[in-house]
Amino acid sequence: MLLRALFLPITATGRRDLGERLVQLLVGLFLYGVALGLMVRGGIGVAPWDVLSLGISGKTGIGYGVVTNLVAVAVLLLWIPLRQRLGLGTVLNALILGPSADLTLALVPAPASVWIGAPMFLAGLVLLAFATGLYISADFGPGPRDGLMTGLVARTGWPVWVVRTLIEGGVLLVGFLLGGPVGVGTVLFAFGVGPLIGLFLPRIARLRARRSQRLAASAH
Repeated sequence: MLLRALFLPITATGRRDLGERLVQLLVGLFLYGVALGLMVRGGIGVAPWDVLSLGISGKTGIGYGVVTNLVAVAVLLLWIPLRQRLGLGTVLNALILGPSADLTLALVPAPASVWIGAPMFLAGLVLLAFATGLYISADFGPGPRDGLMTGLVARTGWPVWVVRTLIEGGVLLVGFLLGGPVGVGTVLFAFGVGPLIGLFLPRIARLRARRSQRLAASAH
């Protein structure tokens, strides 16, 4: 009963549908971490949550990927008073992104100039939007940060944009005060990630829904 109260139920049209969606979730989360690593390596600024993670990393000496995971766990603790339920995707999000980002940072050298770094950041931004479409449309629950937002919206009744702005703005301010890198990339992320996710997510979700329907039909 306790697990049912804490975790969202996993639904699927069949065993193959569940397996394919799980692979899609894992690939999406791994690519999301790769995208984070590319944007950090770009050296022109990062997303608000990464400004916070890099700020904490710089102050403590703990690696960026480990801090990313720790921040995710801390955010999950904030879910408790909001009575948000965890999904499998929520837990894996908190575990996979950090190691994936650290692996990318270990394999991809720092760019020699901004002319290499800026395209690297942009590639990371596009990849992040694509990866977001993959892991969200797999339908295993929201990531820790998205769940915090939706939980606050449900509890306060405030518009999504107000809650999102307050969270991102607060995180950015704390990260900046800790010495996290704020730059043109931060602005590009703020204005670019929404439209890019809007481009990828509906298309990937439609493909996933059609595939699940075909698998359900073939099972009967």
